Amino acid sequence: PATAGEAPALPLIVARALLESFQRATGLVLQKELGVFTGEQLTGSEAQHPFLDRTSKVITAGFVTMETGTGQVHIAPGHGADDYIAGLQNGLPVLSPVDDNGKFTDEVGVPEWEGLYVFKANPLIVDHLAVGGHLLGREDYTHSYPHCWRSKTPIVFRAVEQFFIRIDAFREQALAEIDKVKWIPPWGRNRIHGTVESRPDWCISRQRTWGVPLPVFYTAEGEVILDPALIGRVADLVAEHGTNIWFALDDAAMAEKLGLPAGTTRRTDTLDVWIDSGISHEAVVRKHPELRFPADLYIEATDQHRGWFQSSLMTSVAMNGVAPYRAVLTHGFVVDVDGKKISKSSSYQKPMDAMHFVNKHGADIVRLWVSSVNYTDDVPFSEEQFTRLSDTYRRIRNTLRILLANLSDYDGTEPADLPLIDRWILARLQETIATCREAYESYEFHRVYHALNQFCAVDLSSLYIDITKDRLYCDRPDSPRRRASQFAMRRVFDALCRLLAPILAYTADEAWRFAGNTDSVHLELFPEVKQSAPDKDALDSMAKCLGIRSELGQEIEKVRAEKKIGKALEAEVELEVTDESFFTSLNEIIPELEEILIVGELKLRLGDANRFSITLTDRPKCARCWRHRESVGQQPAHPELCDRCAEAVAN
Repeated sequence: PATAGEAPALPLIVARALLESFQRATGLVLQKELGVFTGEQLTGSEAQHPFLDRTSKVITAGFVTMETGTGQVHIAPGHGADDYIAGLQNGLPVLSPVDDNGKFTDEVGVPEWEGLYVFKANPLIVDHLAVGGHLLGREDYTHSYPHCWRSKTPIVFRAVEQFFIRIDAFREQALAEIDKVKWIPPWGRNRIHGTVESRPDWCISRQRTWGVPLPVFYTAEGEVILDPALIGRVADLVAEHGTNIWFALDDAAMAEKLGLPAGTTRRTDTLDVWIDSGISHEAVVRKHPELRFPADLYIEATDQHRGWFQSSLMTSVAMNGVAPYRAVLTHGFVVDVDGKKISKSSSYQKPMDAMHFVNKHGADIVRLWVSSVNYTDDVPFSEEQFTRLSDTYRRIRNTLRILLANLSDYDGTEPADLPLIDRWILARLQETIATCREAYESYEFHRVYHALNQFCAVDLSSLYIDITKDRLYCDRPDSPRRRASQFAMRRVFDALCRLLAPILAYTADEAWRFAGNTDSVHLELFPEVKQSAPDKDALDSMAKCLGIRSELGQEIEKVRAEKKIGKALEAEVELEVTDESFFTSLNEIIPELEEILIVGELKLRLGDANRFSITLTDRPKCARCWRHRESVGQQPAHPELCDRCAEAVAN
């Protein structure tokens, strides 16, 4: 082809599928078709370089496409992964005329370009082709190009010597160590086992201008010097002056400092950053006597089975023969309401800094949120969640305040016998302690959150505190019933503070000190699980009583709606039951049952149906406790009080 009457015709080879687009892009017009052949038929022939005295071998490769161009591309085995592999497969020389600073060496073949930064050379090369009459066409286009994640600058690919850790030397030992580690969740074991089993040798050298330098030297003849004693001297130098000393001194000064022969050189290779983090077990754990090796726990996200978990494992097995951790916990990512990952590299626009939420809601609310989610999955996040969690926090805090208020005059008395309600709350406490300890042991903090929230909101606030407030506020201070509840509350308060301490770190410690303790709650141990099983009789009896309470509550609401009574304490309730043993067991705890049901009076009788009869009591009302009692008016000194309140006031 040729342009309209200007240049002589030249034979060109173009893929038929790209012929039309090639003519549009170059402005060249096809004059005559000389022949048609396949790419395979070209294989093995040679092409002359347009301006260097060099020929190129024609090969076929699977990465050449029919999307743009001519169907043919030049390759540079010294500057691209696909090109490098294709070059190895076809016996091509690996030419890399670029130095450590990204500048052309004398191997580039054009003296004027020697020492020029490669990206600045691009327009000069195009101009050189044009001047020599070898440029058929040019166009600018945008395409994706790899960039350094840290400096955000384009990457220059070069085929250079690298340093590797030979994984096969200790792969089997690493796989054996994986099975000795506790993986949380358990699927973490399979994930890291698969990556270690299939990983190639570990390339630990990087060609960058930042990072920890690779302490390797070269003789004047270019031979590598790898000497542990020399590396130790470099480490001492870095320990004294910092890693910048490597870059601050030139080759001659560095060689003199280390006692190396004149002419010794270095390169700019730095260590793979996974070495930096992967040897934290050596640089941190083993350097501090207060820590222990292997570490109890490593924590990171689900992407670290190929990253930190694995680099730590491989370096530790290579150096020490064991895994650097006893357990590994894997968490998911924080995602927004649409399920998109929230991170510094995402497009999420709202605040992500933990201190923003600490300053706005308080550290304990942030910690409570973390404990409330199942971190093994991706964790949905929104600021509205903190608002909802504030209610939970206030409920727990108010529970601690109520317990503290009712313990203000407790003298430490341990009663010989406990009423049913106190036995029940201690049995529920024992169950809660067992659940929380088991959950903490397995790092299932959301189970701790739900167990403690349930215990505070339902067992304590809705039931126990509601039921016992009459005796706590109206009995005389040292009455056996009141002291029994204070004894139970002290046990509950003590255990709650300890169990809450890892989550509500400040609130638990604040409450602990308000109770008169001088040391921090964080110096205490978790409450122990009793060897004996929780009080089953108390749990069963209260389950029956609470069943009655639930049904009675619905019936009382109906009677109140009919204006037959005002409050539940005005109700005289007759409970008819059909089961004689049930009747007998309830009859033994009538006073307690009245307290649990919070009614004015309760009568039991055997009958042919299970039902309630509710009427307005005719007993007078005590002005102090608001209970309706026959004894009201029978105390000369206190005619408006029942006998219990009169005794309490007299005391």
